[in-house]
Amino acid sequence: MSSNLVTPDSETYVEAFARGLTVICAFDASHPELTLSEVAEITGISRAAARRLLSTLVHLGYVHASGRTFSLTAKIMRLGYAYLSGQALPDIVEPYVVKVADQTGESCSVCVLDDTEVVYIARASVKKIMSINLSIGTRLPAWATATGRVLLSSLAQPELARVLANSQITEHAVNTLTSVAALEANIATVHEHGYSLVSQELEFGLTAVAVPLRDKSGRVIAAMNVAGHVLRNTREQMLEHHLPILQNAAAEINAALASR
Repeated sequence: MSSNLVTPDSETYVEAFARGLTVICAFDASHPELTLSEVAEITGISRAAARRLLSTLVHLGYVHASGRTFSLTAKIMRLGYAYLSGQALPDIVEPYVVKVADQTGESCSVCVLDDTEVVYIARASVKKIMSINLSIGTRLPAWATATGRVLLSSLAQPELARVLANSQITEHAVNTLTSVAALEANIATVHEHGYSLVSQELEFGLTAVAVPLRDKSGRVIAAMNVAGHVLRNTREQMLEHHLPILQNAAAEINAALASR
């Protein structure tokens, strides 16, 4: 759980509901199946409480029990789709994401910030092999991605410091920035220039350039990127060819958002 939560109002805060959400969030790509003991350890909830919460989620159809292990069911996707269906952004950006992918010959995605991670809400991929399997709902560390740094660059300094402090900053590839000071300097440059270029920091061979998307008030609400293999995309190719295409698409999206 992130440390930015304030002390809840005891009269309006439903602790059991909060614990249930904590149990759901314990399952991720690294932990698709968990035992009761593992759920209790990850969430910091007692075994007895974890058992009751898991039993409730099983009864409601959000969790599947198999022997000693538990896993999320496809029904859990309704929660994510409820968010996406209530947002105009995915519908607005979809044709532009496809257009940018066609123009660049590389994948194009739109992400939003969720605390220390970016979440993919739109994507158009090309049939070129990369080891990271990305789809709608995929989460990646914000500090290590081009979209993430664009989104982090819009935060006030105290909030940026908090997010970086709560991030698990470790080396992923040959160029990974692992110093908080270096990351803050890089993010400051992103804020100044209006785009982020990240090459072989999250994954060997992966390079990406990203720009912000803004609502009618000018607030950064998402980031849009072009990503591909570094052997096909030199720094010059990313900045001289892909970036202008991305910026033009972003300008059109921003205009569409401003008209709503």
